[in-house]
Amino acid sequence: MGLNRFMSRKAILIDDAGWGDLVLGVVIGALKPPDRRYMERRIPVSSFQPPSFENKRYLDDAVKIADEIVEVMRPDFETLFKVCSGYVLSSVRGRLRDRGFKVEKVEITGELQEMVERGYIRWCVEVGVPAEALEDERRFWTLLEWVGERPELREKLVKTGWKSWKKKWREKALEKSMKEVRSVT
Repeated sequence: MGLNRFMSRKAILIDDAGWGDLVLGVVIGALKPPDRRYMERRIPVSSFQPPSFENKRYLDDAVKIADEIVEVMRPDFETLFKVCSGYVLSSVRGRLRDRGFKVEKVEITGELQEMVERGYIRWCVEVGVPAEALEDERRFWTLLEWVGERPELREKLVKTGWKSWKKKWREKALEKSMKEVRSVT
C-alpha cells in the first residue's frame, strides 16, 4: 500500500447534521478542498414522518443529494469521497460506489462539520426556533420544550416517525402545553 493511499490530492468530504435532533430533517453538506467549494441540501422533515419514515424515504432523498453533489462538484474517478459514518449517509456511500467512485467511511470533524451544523441551525431559526435555544449542542430538551409551547403549530416540524416520539416525547410535549394553559387560566 503506497503513501498515496493516505494522501489523495482530490477529495470531497460529506457530512450531515440534524439526524438526532427532534425537529426538521437533515442537512447534508459537501466540501471540496483545497478550493473550499461547499454545497448543502436539506432532507425535508416529511421524510421523517409517517408513512415516509417507515419507508426510509430519507435514504432515497440522500441518494438524490449524492447525485447532485457529483453533478455540481464534477469529481473525476481519482477523487476520494470521505463520507461521514452516520446512518443517513449509508445510501450516499453506496450510491457513490455504484457510480464507480472511491469512498471512505470516516468521522468528519473540523470545518465541514461546523459548516453543516451551522446550516442546520440556520434552518431551525428560519422556522422560528430562537437562536439562543440552539447554542447548546445537547439541545433535545430545549427543542422538546419549544415544541411543547405550541404543539398545535410545531408538531408538524417534528420527526414524528420516531417510535420514541409516539411512545414518550409527544406526551411530554403535550404535558408542557397543558401546564401552560392551566397556569394562564
